[in-house]
Amino acid sequence: MQSGSCSFNLWKVAVDFDGTTVHRVRFLRTADTGFVPVQFTKFLAGKGTDFTPLKSAALDGDSVYAKIYREVSKIPYGKTKTYAEIAEAVGTHARVVGNAMSRNPTPLIIPCHRVVGSDGLGGFSPDIDIKKALLTLEKKVSKNIP
Repeated sequence: MQSGSCSFNLWKVAVDFDGTTVHRVRFLRTADTGFVPVQFTKFLAGKGTDFTPLKSAALDGDSVYAKIYREVSKIPYGKTKTYAEIAEAVGTHARVVGNAMSRNPTPLIIPCHRVVGSDGLGGFSPDIDIKKALLTLEKKVSKNIP
């Protein structure tokens, strides 16, 4: 297992990975520096829109959370879906989707920032400003995508 971090605004994005499988992504105020897959630095700089060929370890299995994570992974760059839309697609309740998003071990790879409430942004750990910044970045970059 390898670990490293890169910067996003005032945050460090710490990544634990093994080859092309990402096991954990965390937003921290401080983190040890080290190599992270280039897809992270490109994405956070607005120069990449996906993480191919990287994948999240959380996508495997038949649990409700794994099904939710797979559905969330289908949300296109620069777009959003509501908790209720994700819940309907996988046959569960919006609160279950919210719980899955709060426990998402690999944000960015599983783009939980693209899941919003029907009447607002919803939440994001550890800070809602990260979600706002990610959505703003994607909106800006997606305007330049044909």
